[in-house]
Amino acid sequence: MNAMTSTPFRCTVTPNTGGRTDAERDAVLADPGFGRHFTDHMFLAEWTPETGWADARVVPYGPLSLDPATAVLHYAQEIFEGLKAYRHADDSVWCFRPEDNAERMQRSAHRLALPELPTDWFTGSIEALVAADAAWVPSGEETSLYLRPFMFASEAFLGVRPSQHVTYSVIASPAGAYFPGGLKPVDIWLSEEYSRAGAGGTGAAKCGGNYASSLLPQQEATRNGCQQVAFLDSVEHRWVEELGGMNLYFVQADGSIVTPELSGSILEGITRSSIITLAADLGHDVVERRVSIDEWRDGVADGTITEVFACGTAAVVTPVGRLKWDGGEAVSADGDAGKVTHEIRSALVDIQYGRAEDRHGWMTRVA
Repeated sequence: MNAMTSTPFRCTVTPNTGGRTDAERDAVLADPGFGRHFTDHMFLAEWTPETGWADARVVPYGPLSLDPATAVLHYAQEIFEGLKAYRHADDSVWCFRPEDNAERMQRSAHRLALPELPTDWFTGSIEALVAADAAWVPSGEETSLYLRPFMFASEAFLGVRPSQHVTYSVIASPAGAYFPGGLKPVDIWLSEEYSRAGAGGTGAAKCGGNYASSLLPQQEATRNGCQQVAFLDSVEHRWVEELGGMNLYFVQADGSIVTPELSGSILEGITRSSIITLAADLGHDVVERRVSIDEWRDGVADGTITEVFACGTAAVVTPVGRLKWDGGEAVSADGDAGKVTHEIRSALVDIQYGRAEDRHGWMTRVA
């Protein structure tokens, strides 16, 4: 389903006259956490076959009213994105590669039979919401305004077909570090019973169902003292795919870096592709190929693999300390992040926060 012929983006703004006071907002920004607090406004737009995308508006943040028969509640026709706005030292606000998020959302929409949102509508919605809530963008190391664009089937109809009414929204949440406690290695639980996605499925789309399917194995990980869960392919249960919400990298003893290749069941992470570029800039050979679980285990044990790290918009770059499974573990860090992990992470966040030259043109000013 394609809606790329919609009218040019124009947005109305209705100020929230009952928003938080300056003191209340400052208290939130002093300790934002992640995904706990939300700004005073949200963006909304609607799609139907007759109108295309229409009625772009920034309105006061508040509940959505849904009919009990709303299609998304029954058939899970839904997608989302995640990106951040960063406050620079001169008080300007910038987003990292928003056009890439727009293009990935279009690919997700295609897979879920949703109307594709034009890139100018996506970037326009981000700019409009950040402009309305610019005071909510925190300042300081490891803080940002997390932006969550999402789209869902909003037609009230019971029947297995694409929805004829779709709602697109963006909400924003001030964010601190995703994993509290600084840059410390996390422990990963290997899911040997469950798979995240299958061949021909929705693994490459950013849709809620992929994350819902990871929650049960994530509970298993938590019971075993781990912060994240790693998934293998659904056919041979041999090839490493990704974590519940992050892509993986393996640093080799010769300085090269290996990441599991995109197979149709792995999300094409924007942070993932950025790291491939930055690692090459830093002199590392980066190889995208299949990585078996035995290669991970054996490589850590014999020193072939010297560091393991994960990446994603929310967590940025996170070192992996150990991989655990029922009956064993493979330790890849001794209580700290490795040199290459530190190097790549610093290169990425320095661009995002305006401390380093943006050689690849990734940053877009939004306020």
